[in-house]
Amino acid sequence: MSLKSFDFTVNEKNDGATVRDFLRRSCGITARSMTVLKYSDGGIFRAEQSLRSCDIVHAGDVITLKLPGEANEITPVEGDLDILFEDDYLLLIDKPAHMPVHPTKTHQLDTLANIVSYHQRSRGESYIFRALNRLDKDTSGCVLIAKDRLTYALVKDNIEKSYVAICEGIIKEAGTIDRPIGLADSSKIERVVRDDGSAAITHYRPIETGNQHTYLRLVLETGRTHQIRCHMSSIGHPLAGDDLYGGSRRFIDRTALHCDHLCFRHPFENMLYSYHTLIPDVFFQIIREG
Repeated sequence: MSLKSFDFTVNEKNDGATVRDFLRRSCGITARSMTVLKYSDGGIFRAEQSLRSCDIVHAGDVITLKLPGEANEITPVEGDLDILFEDDYLLLIDKPAHMPVHPTKTHQLDTLANIVSYHQRSRGESYIFRALNRLDKDTSGCVLIAKDRLTYALVKDNIEKSYVAICEGIIKEAGTIDRPIGLADSSKIERVVRDDGSAAITHYRPIETGNQHTYLRLVLETGRTHQIRCHMSSIGHPLAGDDLYGGSRRFIDRTALHCDHLCFRHPFENMLYSYHTLIPDVFFQIIREG
């Protein structure tokens, strides 16, 4: 399987540093990636000459990392992808509602990963499906996928995203929910606010209100499973359509939650990319009619 190359140029600040220190401290290469480079068919090179982690680098040197290719083992299924951005390292998709991101026991062939697997083949690519952010099956919007382990490691802490949602009831002021979340004792899926849960912080801001619903923007400080759904339900405002957390499906047949904005810093271009997606029409219909 072919190797994938990544180039990093040594600046003056790192003149005289070891390969390990330059890659770990200045390039964000993880210890695990260093191990993969050391023991794989790839490696670390300068002008095609193999380097050890203890070798010294100098300003102006171009250090090339070569990672082995990866076998994609997810069954490819032809389908439509709403691609917002794609290059050799990243793929950004606007995921529709009612589509799981990853295959499960009950969803083997109808997931985003299946369609991305087919898309890979059409481009002559092969990589493990690594979603940098995850959405529930019924949640629509931005999903960012890394095409290799190195890109994943470099981007995962450099993403900003926000959501829009329709909740039940009227909220007039912005607020923050700072309540720990854990698995409910009686369920393998449902989350609840509980003292022994993991820290979870959700910021919300009302945009528009209707007769019975509020259109909100939400930003997360943490990324717990079902965080928005659990938190909004905990303050008496479950999301419309979210029957797991007390919401009604009278006006919408899925959870009224959409990731409409995602921003990331590209690890090899040092550029900031920002993308917005269209808000589902049904959200505005609920505000007008519900």
